[in-house]
Amino acid sequence: MQNTKPRFKRKPNRSLSPRPAAFKPAVSGKKKNKQQDIPHHRFVQAALPLEPGVTPLETRLYVALPLHERLLKNIAAKGYTKTTPIQDQAIEPVLHGRDVLGIAQTGTGKTAAFLIPLIQQWLTAKDTRPTLVLTPTRELALQVEGEFRELSAGMSLISHCYIGGGNINADIRKLTRFHHLVVGTPGRLLDLVGRRALDLNNFGTLILDEFDRMLDMGFVNDVRKLTAAMKNRKQTLLFSATIEPSIQEHIDQLLNDPVTVQVHSGVTSAEHIEQDIVRIEHGSDKFVVLENMLHNPEFRKVLVFTESKHRSGKLAMKLVKHGFAADAIHGDKSQSQRQRALESFRTGKVRILVATDVAARGLDISDVTHVINYEAPRTYDSYIHRIGRTGRAGKTGKAFTFVEV
Repeated sequence: MQNTKPRFKRKPNRSLSPRPAAFKPAVSGKKKNKQQDIPHHRFVQAALPLEPGVTPLETRLYVALPLHERLLKNIAAKGYTKTTPIQDQAIEPVLHGRDVLGIAQTGTGKTAAFLIPLIQQWLTAKDTRPTLVLTPTRELALQVEGEFRELSAGMSLISHCYIGGGNINADIRKLTRFHHLVVGTPGRLLDLVGRRALDLNNFGTLILDEFDRMLDMGFVNDVRKLTAAMKNRKQTLLFSATIEPSIQEHIDQLLNDPVTVQVHSGVTSAEHIEQDIVRIEHGSDKFVVLENMLHNPEFRKVLVFTESKHRSGKLAMKLVKHGFAADAIHGDKSQSQRQRALESFRTGKVRILVATDVAARGLDISDVTHVINYEAPRTYDSYIHRIGRTGRAGKTGKAFTFVEV
């Protein structure tokens, strides 16, 4: 019988701490998959240690900002006491009516950076028009609306979320009611505009969240149509984890004399995420390697990424058959199925979530201990966003990328 004792093969890297024995791969017969063109060394980086009490950039207590008492109470109820750098630099320009370009890594509080000043404006202004938030994915849209409801609790501020997969007639009925905030994905919002159910000229503020992801997903024409229909808007906010030079022309067309808030520079690996590769020799069974890793109790809450919807679902089912509490999220699942999977992962009902890149952007899932790239991403930008699901909110994380050699 073939020896299945795990062997973890990698070139020594003195900057990285020793690996537990459970990371050593076993061998079996599998066809080698074609690897992507990203140099393997870019998946390897030691994590910088967190220094207790040290903040990378100067921030303030929320009570030091010119915010309404009810808003401060809701912020405190969420356990927030001090702003993040992106919030500290963005909130006041938004309050002053300026266009803002906000650039920060994932997990740094970009959503609250635009929601907090918007709620403040509604609390203090008598005739503030509604706001439209445009997101690239359904999950991010639901997450933004959920954050808004928590921050605006008890204020009689009304929000609606319009995403694909829902009943379009129910959405049209909701639009007959008054709303302060509308959050949605480009396709569904354009559908509502085309049916004359949504008049974007009534909106005063436009927020583009995860803008680079929207362009990556091919929404550039949809974004242009939606923004062109908002001729009367007074303010535009654009937030993203990365801004490539190739999309600067789009930004210049959307923003008017913006305040640029950038708390990091360029596309770089997250400083507090330990990154390494797992070498899979040709002919080895990488599922056995994954299984050995997941048996390690250190892997408490794990995101596993694949490149296709089919392989995502197949891998999740295989993990369940091997006794793991796992689920999958990908584009072929209905919205209710995707939400149930995310909620199960958030609450700990399942500790392993297998995902395609639909989960790599924008989702705020707390306490993810590990990200495993079961299949290497096609671009380094996708890699950065994948691993950005761990090491969030001042915590450290670990990321491993399977590399076949």
